Amino acid sequence: MKHLSGLDSTFLHLETPEMPMHVGSLNVLDLPEGYKGDFFEDAKANMLARIHLADVFTRKLALMPFDLSNPVWVEEDDLDIDHHFRHVTLPSPGSNRQLQQVVARLHSALLDRSRPLWEFYIIDGLKSGQVALYTKVHHAGIDGQAGVEVGKAIFDTAPTGRVIKPPRVKSRGNKYQLGMAELASAAMRNTVQQYIKLYKMAPALAKAVAGLAKPVESAEGKDAKSAPKKFNLFAPRTVLNVAITNQRTFAGRTIPLSETKEIGKHFGVSLNDVVMATVSGALRNFFKETNELPDKSLVAGVPVSTREAGDDTQNNQASMILVSLATDIVDPIERLRAINVSSTASKGVMNRFKSVMIDDFPMFAAPWLMSGMASMYGRSGLVNVLPPMANVAISNVAGAPFPMYFAGAYVTCYYPVSIASHGMALNITVQSYNGRMDYGLIACRRVLPDLTDLGDYMLAEHRLLLELTKTLPGDATSAGAAGKAAARKTAAPPPPAPEATKKEVAVIDAPAKKTPARKAPAKEKAAAVAASKKAPASAKAAASSKAPVKKSARKTAAAE
Repeated sequence: MKHLSGLDSTFLHLETPEMPMHVGSLNVLDLPEGYKGDFFEDAKANMLARIHLADVFTRKLALMPFDLSNPVWVEEDDLDIDHHFRHVTLPSPGSNRQLQQVVARLHSALLDRSRPLWEFYIIDGLKSGQVALYTKVHHAGIDGQAGVEVGKAIFDTAPTGRVIKPPRVKSRGNKYQLGMAELASAAMRNTVQQYIKLYKMAPALAKAVAGLAKPVESAEGKDAKSAPKKFNLFAPRTVLNVAITNQRTFAGRTIPLSETKEIGKHFGVSLNDVVMATVSGALRNFFKETNELPDKSLVAGVPVSTREAGDDTQNNQASMILVSLATDIVDPIERLRAINVSSTASKGVMNRFKSVMIDDFPMFAAPWLMSGMASMYGRSGLVNVLPPMANVAISNVAGAPFPMYFAGAYVTCYYPVSIASHGMALNITVQSYNGRMDYGLIACRRVLPDLTDLGDYMLAEHRLLLELTKTLPGDATSAGAAGKAAARKTAAPPPPAPEATKKEVAVIDAPAKKTPARKAPAKEKAAAVAASKKAPASAKAAASSKAPVKKSARKTAAAE
C-alpha cells in the first residue's frame, strides 16, 4: 500500500456532488486513411495492452476507519476494462456543439471510488468523420505535469505504435480488502512520520517567512520597484464567485503557439503572461457587455508546479499564486505589463517558499471534518457572501511539442477539461501541443451558460495583441496612445478569427445561438464616437476591415 500525501488527499476531502475533483482532456482524432475496422474495440485493446505503464490505471483507494486519516492506494487485481473504457455515439447531425455538450455532461459525474479513479470514452458519430477521445482522472492521482506523463503511456509518436512489454505476473492475495487493524496501524505510522518531517522543516520555514520583509528581485537581479505598493487580500465579487451546481458547460479554443511566443518576445514578457493577458482582455470585454465589470481588478488563481526537473511521480506537486489580471486598465499593453509585474512579484514570493513547501502534511482526524466543511461551504450559501480570494482559475500546462497518435489515429488537438469550484465557477486551462495552444474552458452551466462568447472574446484579444506587435516598438514604453486606441476598438464585439485559426478550432468550436446584447447608453455611444476620432489612422483602418460579430447578453444565451 502507498499513502496519499496531504495534498493528494485534499482533492478527495473537498469533493462534493456539486464539485467533482477530476481533470481530463478532449482529443479529436483523425482515423487512418481507409480505416474500416471497429475503432472502439481496437482502441480498447490498445489501452488494455498498456494499462500497466501508469500506476493511476491500476490502483484504487482503501479508506481508513472512520476517515481518521488519509486513505492509501492499493493494487486493483480485478480490473473491469468495460467499466473504465466506454463508448458514446452522438445523435445526428453530430455537430461540434453536441460534442462539447456531451463532454460537459460526462465531466459532471463523480468517479466510482470503489474502483481505480479513471474513465475513458470513445465518442463517434461526428459529422466530420473523426472520432473523439474524452478522458477523466481524479485529481487525487495526478496534477498537470503528472498528466503529461500519463499521456506518454497511452499515446505514441508514430501511427504504427510501439512495442509494449507485457506486465510481470504478480501473485494475487486472498484478501479483497485490507483489515481494519492493518489500516489503522499504517495510518498511525504515517502520521508520526509526517509530524517528524514537519518538525524538521520548521527552522527553514521560519527563515523563509522572515525573508518576506526583503524586496523581491526580478530575473535581472533588480528590486521589483514597480510591484504593487499594497497587497489587496480579497478580489472583487463577481457573478463567478458563487456556489455552483454539478452541471457543466465546456468550450475549446485554439491559438497558434508561435503567435503567442511572438507577442511575449516582442513585449518582453513570459508566455504565461500573454495567456493571462488574453484571458484578462476577454473577461474585461465580456463583463463590460453586461455592465458587470468591477472597478477593481479581477484576480486569477494560478497553479504553480513545485515538481523538480525529471520527477515523473504520478501525484500532486503544486501550489497556487494570486495574480492581478489588471482588468481595471484600458490599454491592452499596459494591462499586459501590469500582469507581468504582478506575476513576477508573486513568483518571487513563491520561490522563497518553494524549498520548504511540503505536499505531505499530517491530517489525522481531519478528513471527515474537511469533507463536512466543504459541503457546508457550498450548500449553506457562505460562498455567496464571503469575499473571494480569486475570481477565476487560469492554468498553463506544457505539453508535447510533436504530433501524437492514439491506437493509430492522429491526435489533432489536446483540450484540457479541468475543475470548476465553489467560489470560482470558471476554470480556463491551456495546454500546448504540436504548435498549438489549446484552451479548455469549463464552467458551471447555471452561472455561465454562454461560455462560447467568452471563447470568442479570447480569440479577439489574441488578434489585438498580435496586431500591436506590428504597430508598437518592442520596448513598448510608449504604448499609450496606440494601445488605448486599440483598446477602444475592442469595446466592439469580437471580430471573426482569421482563416488559419478558424480551421484549427473547427473540430471543436461551433458558436451557440446568439441573442442581441443590451444597447449601450447614449453617453457611452458619444464617448466611443469621440474616441474613434482621436484614434490613429492605422487603428481606424484595422477596425474598418473587420466585420463585427453579434454579441449576446450573458444571462440570455442559449443554455446547454
